[in-house]
Amino acid sequence: MDDAALRAALAELGLGWHGIEHEAVFTVEESLAIHAALPGAHTKNLFLKDSGGQFWLVTADHAKRVDLKALAGAIGAKKLSFGKAEDMEALLGVAPGSVTPLAAINDAGEQVRVVLDADLAAAAMVYVHPLRNTATIGLSGADLLRALAAWHHQALVAIIPERP
Repeated sequence: MDDAALRAALAELGLGWHGIEHEAVFTVEESLAIHAALPGAHTKNLFLKDSGGQFWLVTADHAKRVDLKALAGAIGAKKLSFGKAEDMEALLGVAPGSVTPLAAINDAGEQVRVVLDADLAAAAMVYVHPLRNTATIGLSGADLLRALAAWHHQALVAIIPERP
């Protein structure tokens, strides 16, 4: 699915969003200028795999320093490590740098468990990529959860542990 089809799917669900086009960004640091232009919660996304073979997509606030060891226990996963780019592309249809919880729309086999930081789930405005890293769109945390549920991904809302 491409960006236009994703936007149509959001509209079909009756979910409002707004956003901007920008140069490609690959890291949180590269996206800081975008954050200034769009007030609200900004995200970082971790594509992970646990030692049992389960894939996870964890969306946290961009400023959190996620503690992967503690995260495993917080979400009921086995030992976590970063997933391979080819698995991400095969399951979610996105390349590194473009990871977004909205990519769950491409996971028809429901092989990826989606985790959303509790703070983001409660946020009035959450900014994510729309399947590409040359745009950022915002929608409420509640609407993000509704979209994920509509796409058969009941997100696990969790407190994401941080490294000290």
